[in-house]
Amino acid sequence: MTLLPGDNKLAARPYQKPQGNQLFPVFLKLENLHTVLVGAGKVGHEKLTALLFNSPVAAITIISKEVLPQVIDLAAQHKNVKIIQKPFEDADLDNADLVIAATDDSDLNKYVRQSAHDRKLLINVADKPELCDFYLGSIVQKGDLKLAISTNGKSPTIAKRLREVLNEALPEELDTTLQQMHDIRNNLSGDFTHKVKELNRVTAVLLGPKKAPSNNNLKLIVWGTFVLFLLITIAAVWYKDPEFQNYVQNISPVFYYFLGAGFVFALIDGAIGMSYGVTSTTFSLSMGIPPASASMGVHLSEIMSNGIAGWMHYRMGNVNWKLFKLLLLPGIIGAVTGAYILSSLEHYAMYTKPVVSVYTLILGIVIFKKALSLKKKRTTAKIKRISLLGLGGGFIDAVGGGGWGSIVLSTLIAGGRHPRFSLGTVKLSRFFIALMGSLTFITMLKSAHWDAVAGLVIGSALASPVAAKISNKISAKAIMMAVSIIVVAISIRSIINFLLKTF
Repeated sequence: MTLLPGDNKLAARPYQKPQGNQLFPVFLKLENLHTVLVGAGKVGHEKLTALLFNSPVAAITIISKEVLPQVIDLAAQHKNVKIIQKPFEDADLDNADLVIAATDDSDLNKYVRQSAHDRKLLINVADKPELCDFYLGSIVQKGDLKLAISTNGKSPTIAKRLREVLNEALPEELDTTLQQMHDIRNNLSGDFTHKVKELNRVTAVLLGPKKAPSNNNLKLIVWGTFVLFLLITIAAVWYKDPEFQNYVQNISPVFYYFLGAGFVFALIDGAIGMSYGVTSTTFSLSMGIPPASASMGVHLSEIMSNGIAGWMHYRMGNVNWKLFKLLLLPGIIGAVTGAYILSSLEHYAMYTKPVVSVYTLILGIVIFKKALSLKKKRTTAKIKRISLLGLGGGFIDAVGGGGWGSIVLSTLIAGGRHPRFSLGTVKLSRFFIALMGSLTFITMLKSAHWDAVAGLVIGSALASPVAAKISNKISAKAIMMAVSIIVVAISIRSIINFLLKTF
């Protein structure tokens, strides 16, 4: 290139070293290349495991004086892996395309590196980033999707942790999506521009809905204005309309108790994703509300919250429709059956109440155990009897006034189902189950404690916008343990009172 007179400043500009990770990522077809691995000790075994995990049919020759039994066993499972037990020689790289030095002898590793460079071969030297031409990154794989993570040799531990996070976050169903996109791509007709537009349209759902830039100050002003307007309106009506004042003063205190309780229980549910039913039912029983009315209040108050949550999960693509179909009908049948039986036994509330208290006691213990095991990994074996789980969950939920989340959601996650898809599916199905259970209760019950029911419904509705805000600010483990202790204590108290009255 010829510099013009005006380009002197450009020529005189000092060289600046590029910042950040300058590595160029590639994905190699190792079955078409010959990889030579020097070393068959612990480090060599680690490198061989990584290579074969990602490329099971890779063509690999292992050169080493000493070979671990684990290396021999692993090589025996792959027909393209060959072991030559001897000291390394320069000629061992004559037919190589790629070289990995993985011995515990640093001088030998350097010698292998020089031999590779003499033949213009790329080499990876274990635990020596400065001697490497390429790195073996941490890999996240979901079927045909493969992500490679590199920290530029700075911290393999960070790369490992990121791999664990991504492997947990990415759903297994993503591979199904890839296969479907492959089929769509092959079936598209038209020119290149049309195909690109169609693929962009189909994959736009993966990005989710566009979010407006957050403005916390604006949100605070809007909410503050709304609350102030509400208070001024209530105060104005209070002083201007004696009938309204008289109406509010004559409302049963029970309504206000349940209004506050519903608000608090909904906040707890928003923070940990469960326990609204069991806490509301336990509180209702302790306040003298019969089990059927308590369960009706829980189901009515959950219709709106689960409907909104289910719709949002649907919009975000978090619903596993196969799982949804397996849960829905059995769950509705179980809920309607449970609501019918419990309503029919309303006259025997004094006997059904301790039974429900035993149930809430068991749920409290279950929640406590879940709090202790939050950090444990879930099993990889997926639960199979989904319909039976839905039937039992719906029935117990209706009879006990709660437990769909505690039983169904936790069982799905513990059984290997992905947490995000399980949550979205359970929330959406819960809307229909709560709706049908509520209709059954309303039809069957001749009278209900509407003050308590209305308090729960309004209290939980008021808490809905706030619940999501606190979910990331409070320790879920601490809340779950506190809730479980309270539920267990109140349930035991109800059982003891029943026994004292009976005997």
